[in-house]
Amino acid sequence: MPDPATIRIGTRGSELATTQAGHVRDALIELGRPAELVIVKTAGDHNRHDPVEKIGIGVFTQALRHALREGVCDIIVHSFKDLPTLPEDDMMVAAVPERVDPREALISRDATPLMDLPEGARVGTSAPRRVSQLRALRSDLELVPLRGNIETRMGRVSEDLDAVILARAGLERTGRLGEIAESLDVDVLMPAPAQGALALECRTADREIVDILRKINHPVSHARAVAERAVLNELEAGCTAPVAAYATVSDSGELTLRAGVFAVDGSRQLLETATATVDKADELGRKVAAALLERGAHEVMGDTLRESQK
Repeated sequence: MPDPATIRIGTRGSELATTQAGHVRDALIELGRPAELVIVKTAGDHNRHDPVEKIGIGVFTQALRHALREGVCDIIVHSFKDLPTLPEDDMMVAAVPERVDPREALISRDATPLMDLPEGARVGTSAPRRVSQLRALRSDLELVPLRGNIETRMGRVSEDLDAVILARAGLERTGRLGEIAESLDVDVLMPAPAQGALALECRTADREIVDILRKINHPVSHARAVAERAVLNELEAGCTAPVAAYATVSDSGELTLRAGVFAVDGSRQLLETATATVDKADELGRKVAAALLERGAHEVMGDTLRESQK
């Protein structure tokens, strides 16, 4: 039996997942709390071929939540952008550590920037949000479905692809920033809601763990993620829907949220921006989503929205 004082952190077994969970472990140890990683296999680890949107929105979370519910671990660590929008009644996101850069990153042959890629270049990416924005930017590109871990995806550039697009956060956390040809500005390719943020989930009834996690919460990162995720929730869209959002907080504490929905063929996009105080993060996200809905967001997303809800 593990030491009762040791906090068990449930995580997927990939390099990125264990690196992320390792940061959480180190933060807890700095608080004087022993912590260890517990590796949990998920459906997404067993199926590396089908696009995530085909497997289902809970692909990386169901097994982790089962382990938490069964007492196998005390905390589970998610990439917040991959977390289903519907909450679990017996669980809560108790903390969001400081977020890393949420931008998208281009890995390409000869470090060629996105707009300089040759006509018809083969670019690997699967997320409908990325696909739709890329088609609007460069309709000539051939967009190729992409699955696998970071190393596998990056390796495709030296094989059958001219470039791949990945979340910069994963490259930063695994020490691969030097591989990036271009970090894409959010005005060029808006990231997924809460991209670059981690969600630390625990059992709601476990008040001791909740209190401990709050000590490693980063309030600004948490508020930004809440605002962005509220857009998804209000749109009733899954984490694979063609929805993007990006929030910033000014020195005066003003929270500004920009969000968009996109047609996967690149033909249409709707963008909205609004501002509120940090304590109104959820309300701000819902307000922006309501404005998008009023302009026809569901019609713009079409069948891709329905697929994301499965």
